Amino acid sequence: MGMAAPAACGNHSHMTWNHIILIIAMVLIFSATSVYAQCRILRCNSEFVAATLEMGVTGGREGSNTRYCSALRSYALCTQRTARACRGDLAYHSAVQGIEDLLIQHRCPKTGPTAQPRPLPQAPLSEDGCIYEKGRAPDYLHCGVFGDPHIRTFNDEFQTCAVQGAWPLIDNQYLYIQATSTPTRGSSYSTVLTKITVIFKNSRECAELQIYQAELDNVPPAFVDGSMTSGDRRGHQSLRILSHDPGKYVEIRATHIGTTLVVRQVGLSLSLSVRSPREIVESYTPEQDLQLCVWGCPVSQRLETPPAHLSTAAYAHCSSLLPVRDVYFQSCLFDLQVTGKLNSSASAVAALEDARAMISDPERVHLLTARAGNTTPSLPVVLAMSVLTETLRRAVSVPV
Repeated sequence: MGMAAPAACGNHSHMTWNHIILIIAMVLIFSATSVYAQCRILRCNSEFVAATLEMGVTGGREGSNTRYCSALRSYALCTQRTARACRGDLAYHSAVQGIEDLLIQHRCPKTGPTAQPRPLPQAPLSEDGCIYEKGRAPDYLHCGVFGDPHIRTFNDEFQTCAVQGAWPLIDNQYLYIQATSTPTRGSSYSTVLTKITVIFKNSRECAELQIYQAELDNVPPAFVDGSMTSGDRRGHQSLRILSHDPGKYVEIRATHIGTTLVVRQVGLSLSLSVRSPREIVESYTPEQDLQLCVWGCPVSQRLETPPAHLSTAAYAHCSSLLPVRDVYFQSCLFDLQVTGKLNSSASAVAALEDARAMISDPERVHLLTARAGNTTPSLPVVLAMSVLTETLRRAVSVPV
């Protein structure tokens, strides 16, 4: 008996450290720079994190553990659905192993109820059904894409991206927006927005499919079919384009989904600002997991902001336009240092103007960060760290 207890303790410690080593490997893998458009493992990870954060626990009490087990089974089901696309993906295989370990730790049956998916918003069919704000108090979110480009996501994360080609900014049940970036002349890594495509999807009785497209030096005041309104119902238009500066600045209002878009050309770059209700923003499926306005740009495509000295002309110029040292000030510095052109600062100024108009809380307008790079850990890392915390908690609580 005297040697049995130490042996059991040693076996427990060995198993605990095996779990810890596995989870640390998950952190490193999830932090890697590869992001796959077809492998949906990042979406699975984020949905599990969201589900467990919403319940405010990671298991323990009977009722809480039941919900946690449901979330784990949903997580496992999500990985099964993306198994073929993720074949050979180390992050995927690490997640699958992590799920197996958590199911065992929490004594969760592999079969049973799963967490209910978030319900998609349904367009109402009442007389005022095509006016989204009627009888509602929406929680509005804001996304801005401008300059190099810089992205302020719906989650108030800020990144500067080097993405080239066409990338989806928004892709949900009602709206699809794609931006095309091309390299800046004379620069090997900086890019600018040169094309924006907006597709308003068919929305029951309120609006038919409609497309808007803007290109550099051509920001039209109409949809591609030449119309300026769409979805006419009893004298009300669900879609409407307002031209504030012909060829340079338009505003698109989609009242049936409570969404406003602003498309601008500032200098030699396009910009986009979006204000949309949370439930519209979150009305996407697991297959719609690549959205820069939701998740930000791929880690491998993010750029750090070069340091600027107080004595530089760029610092003085941006300070005169943007006195608050927020992300717009940082964007101004970045664009000015990369291009060497004073007028490149105008995109940050215009983006801040849009943010003020679209964010109702003045204290949220000036997004402050230590650096213009991404300072918020990604959801996969949060997932891995939460699993690590749970493993350590259980290791400490097990009696010796």
